[in-house]
Amino acid sequence: MEKELLVYIDGKYYPKSQAKISVYDHGLLYGDGVFEGIRAYNGVVFKLREHIDRLYRSARVIMLEIPLTKEEMINAVLETLRKNNLHDAYIRLIVTRGVGDLGLDPRKCPKPTVIIITDVIKLHSKEAKERGIRALIVWVKRDPVDATSHEVKSLNYMNSILGKIEANVAGFDEAICLDKNGHISEGIAENIFIVKNGKIITPPTSTGALVGITRDVIMKLAEKLGYKAVEANITPTDLFTADEAFFTGTAAEVVPIVEVNKRKIGDGKPGPITKRLMQEFEKIVRDPKEGTPIY
Repeated sequence: MEKELLVYIDGKYYPKSQAKISVYDHGLLYGDGVFEGIRAYNGVVFKLREHIDRLYRSARVIMLEIPLTKEEMINAVLETLRKNNLHDAYIRLIVTRGVGDLGLDPRKCPKPTVIIITDVIKLHSKEAKERGIRALIVWVKRDPVDATSHEVKSLNYMNSILGKIEANVAGFDEAICLDKNGHISEGIAENIFIVKNGKIITPPTSTGALVGITRDVIMKLAEKLGYKAVEANITPTDLFTADEAFFTGTAAEVVPIVEVNKRKIGDGKPGPITKRLMQEFEKIVRDPKEGTPIY
């Protein structure tokens, strides 16, 4: 019988089937908490410190005091991977407001809950990445920056879930959300880029887009490869008439978009700049200098 993966909850390890939290935890009751999705490749946790920094930034915005120092959190992530003997993994790091009462007042939650799950994830098949995916601009607008902005990686993902439902119903692979002004914001769990006349463009975070770690890696990689990469507002027309388009994210990695709202992007196949970025990104994630060794 295959050994169950262990899950870290508040300093203790539980088999996956026994890893539970209270039904009074405000992460469950109200989506009150923050999280990070992190990847390990070949024994190295890619951009672990950058993910930890973002987790603590998100927590500061919602006034959530994480009960571990950053170094303690890093060590907890690495130890969970070691206990599960995982070298290639997806890590879900969650900090909730903790157990409280049935009211939503955060002051009723004396101690946050810390959860570390190490497992695998596969959003798109290898074939989908090779041929590209079809996306739909949905009616669901991204929350503005003065609401539950996606600049904070919170547990409240209803905005994204509604977008995903709409894409599912319409028979598309993924959803794209606009901001309240009608500009492209991001996918439901990924940042978005277009390529136009050799220039690589991604929406600014003022559209409600997350400051993605993979997004940042791709922008720096593009510049290193000699391309100009900028933040700028993108309209639906800009996207429809782009030469290339792609999503980026920790779980998704880099995924070509070949069709949006039934319109072919470019020639309807993954473009040369996208494919080059995908190839170079594959090298970066396995570079020990770009992450933290598990052992």
